[in-house]
Amino acid sequence: MTTSLPSNRPADPRPQPPPAPAPGDCCGEGCSHCVLDRYELELARYRDALAAWLARHPEAHGGV
Repeated sequence: MTTSLPSNRPADPRPQPPPAPAPGDCCGEGCSHCVLDRYELELARYRDALAAWLARHPEAHGGV
C-alpha cells in the first residue's frame, strides 16, 4: 500500500540531525579533517535546514 501526497504539495520531510560521532571516533591527533569538526559543520547545516523547514511549516513549531 502506498500513500500519496496531494499533487499541489511536494514531499518536504523534516530535516534529521546528523548522527553524533562515537566517543572513540576522534583519535585526538589534531587531524585537519577531524570527525568532530566535520560533525560541527554537519550540525550547523542541519540547524540551517531545520530553520528553513520550520519557516515553511509554521504549524510544526509546537512539536519542536
